[in-house]
Amino acid sequence: MLTLPPAIRVFVSTAPVDMRHSFDRLAALVEGILQQDPFSGHLFVFRNRPGDKVKILFWDRSGFCLIYKRLEQGTFRFPRSFAAQQEIDSATLGLILEGIDLSDAKYQRRYRRAA
Repeated sequence: MLTLPPAIRVFVSTAPVDMRHSFDRLAALVEGILQQDPFSGHLFVFRNRPGDKVKILFWDRSGFCLIYKRLEQGTFRFPRSFAAQQEIDSATLGLILEGIDLSDAKYQRRYRRAA
């Protein structure tokens, strides 16, 4: 399970991505699709069409890092409301990577400071 500080933002590409893409092409997709800066230090999550592979790209002050996870059985289950949502919190990412289906999960209201 990933343990990330709350300041880290997680952006998810809702469109499937070719898993043959590496650092530079994924960084270009971050700028083009997600409209974010790939050098920000935040996490950028990409998945393939069948949903059994996920790549996570991030910058760690000296270079890009890439986390790649492939499931031997099943698929990563993203919430149905994900079609319009592109940012999730680190706890949700951890649950998705652990194989928990969040489609029927109920989220309790939490305090969030206005920006």
